[in-house]
Amino acid sequence: MGGSVDLMRRTFPDEVDDALARYPVGREASAVLSLLYLAQAAYGYLTDEAIAEVASTVGLPPTHVRGLAGFYTLLYERPTGGYVIHFCTDLPCALRGAEPMLDRLCAKLGIEPGETTADGLFTVEAVMCLAACDRAPMMQVNLEYYEDLTDERLDEIIADLRERASSSALRRPPLGFGPPSEMALDSPAEARGIDGHRQGDDA
Repeated sequence: MGGSVDLMRRTFPDEVDDALARYPVGREASAVLSLLYLAQAAYGYLTDEAIAEVASTVGLPPTHVRGLAGFYTLLYERPTGGYVIHFCTDLPCALRGAEPMLDRLCAKLGIEPGETTADGLFTVEAVMCLAACDRAPMMQVNLEYYEDLTDERLDEIIADLRERASSSALRRPPLGFGPPSEMALDSPAEARGIDGHRQGDDA
C-alpha cells in the first residue's frame, strides 16, 4: 500500500502525546493498545500503514504490533461498516431465539454474517457471549449494548442507526470509535429513546 504513514499523528496529535506520556521514557511500547485504537479511528481499520505508524511510534516491529491487533475483537484488520453489529449466538441468547433473529436481521440488510452492506454502513458478526446473558437476546453495536431484543426493536434500532449516520459529523468507519472527544459526536441511543448503552455504563 502506498498511503500516508503519519495519519494517526496528524489526526490525533494530542491524544497520541497523551497516550505516550502515561509511561516512563523507554516504556513507550506500553502505549501500543491505546495507539492501535487511535490508528483505527484515523485510518478506518488497521491497514499496513496504520500498523507501521504505531510500530514506529512505540519502537516495536510491525509483526509484533500486528500480532497484538489480531488478539482483540474490537480492532479490525479489514474494512468494516460504520456500525459493526456483534450479535450474540451463545446458549442463553440461542434459547431465546437469537439465531433466527440473526437470520432475519441479515436478510433485512441483504448480507450474511461476516459481510458488510453495499452502502458500507453495517457489518454483522455472529459472536459468542457478550456477558449480558440475563438480557438475552442481545447484540453489541460498536460500543453500545442492545438487550431484550425483538424483531420489532431490531427494526427500530437499524432505523435509528441509519438516522444517526446521516447526521453524524464522522464520515469514516467504524463510527463512534476513537478518543472521547470524537465519540461524543455519535450521541448515545438512549437520548433518542432507543436503549443502547456503552460498555461499563452499568458498572
